[in-house]
Amino acid sequence: MNLEQIKSLLKTGENIGVEFKRCGNGIESDTYETVCSFANRFGGDIFCGVLDDGSIQGLNENSLQSTIKNFISIISDATMFNPTLFLIPEVIEIEGKKILHIHVPVSSEVHTYKRVIYDRINESDVKVTSTSRIASLYIRKQNIFTEQKVYKYVQIDDFRSDIISLCRQRAINKRSDHPWRNLSDMELLKSAKLYTEDYETGEKGFNLAAILLLGKDEVIGSVCPTYKTDALVRKINLDRYDDREIIQTNLIESYDLLINFARKHLNDKFFMEETQTVSLRDKIVREMISNILMHREFTSSYIAKFVIEENKMYTENACRASKQEKLTPENFIPISKNPIIASFFTNIGNADELGSGTRNIFKYTKLYSGTIPEILEDDIFKIIVPLNNNYSFDANTKKESETKIHLSVNQEKILQEIKNDSSVTAKILSEKIGISERKIQDNLKFLKEKNLISRIGGNKNGKWICN
Repeated sequence: MNLEQIKSLLKTGENIGVEFKRCGNGIESDTYETVCSFANRFGGDIFCGVLDDGSIQGLNENSLQSTIKNFISIISDATMFNPTLFLIPEVIEIEGKKILHIHVPVSSEVHTYKRVIYDRINESDVKVTSTSRIASLYIRKQNIFTEQKVYKYVQIDDFRSDIISLCRQRAINKRSDHPWRNLSDMELLKSAKLYTEDYETGEKGFNLAAILLLGKDEVIGSVCPTYKTDALVRKINLDRYDDREIIQTNLIESYDLLINFARKHLNDKFFMEETQTVSLRDKIVREMISNILMHREFTSSYIAKFVIEENKMYTENACRASKQEKLTPENFIPISKNPIIASFFTNIGNADELGSGTRNIFKYTKLYSGTIPEILEDDIFKIIVPLNNNYSFDANTKKESETKIHLSVNQEKILQEIKNDSSVTAKILSEKIGISERKIQDNLKFLKEKNLISRIGGNKNGKWICN
């Protein structure tokens, strides 16, 4: 990393992969906690001798070499770090002062510091104590596809023959010469890689993907006791819900139930695509629902959600994340979290090729709501689609129309300040505009609800975006 890159990181501020440490009395325990959390998450860079706001304080030059020696000694001490690490701090001179740069690469193992596991959540180093969180760390590190776990005592009678027949027919409807047409149920399951061999243990049998896709409800409940999808509408009763369905059946029927739930509660808008009229609502919901069912981490106890509110709808599901990032069609790299389930969904027409979902959500949300969605990859994967019933798109003239949003003088001023400085805080806005911070927060909330602005990152080092 060159000096210009380091200066850029210092200016950007702390985030999931950057941490500043004052280290006035040498490298202390909290720095080692960050080393542990970076190694366990996505890696990162620590700058010692730097204050929280990114300004350079510097370190005592006379003790730099002993500080580095002590750091290397601690991270290579098995009683302090397990497994141990090998890192070499780099001395950097900026503004005539010396700081230490410690680059921590992501590790293939789960590390502890003083027998405690630390994980990086946003800008914080968090102790991991729950069994489920620890398990998810190991799953992410080992790149395990949990859908492939073999259940050797599951038999063909544990599956729904009617659902197998339904899937065969849907595959044929999509492609008349589909190879499943003339296969027996058992042959179909093998063809779809739902009956496999674990080459590590030598066990043969039906895997978790097969059970989730086609299993009877009692079998699914036995192998995945926390598995369910919670569908909610919150438009009037915001404290609880206006309508709710708790779905705990196979993924095929879950897909159909969630699609029907969305159709029941969302307005539809139509768009002429080439020579066909398509439902924008169905296009968006299909991608959101197929994602929440195909790519979630089923071993997690986190309950997947599909929520419809007045101004947005969103999905949340546990995810084996490879990074923490706001995804766009430009930076998105498609990685299937459950390739067997994803392939099965593609065969029966519930999903398209890998990577098309993100592009479709952005494309059709712009037509449906006049704005862009948010897709956030983390341990909890989120898709947030704004809803705007005042927006319409004329498919024939390709012209957009929308009821004009009337802004107050203060709201116009806030928008202008955000355009001038994307990192401006509520406190600074209050000083510049001359109203209380509470009123600033109320106006920011209004602008976000109208999809005029959005926020990336945390309250400390995040930024505003004008939509």
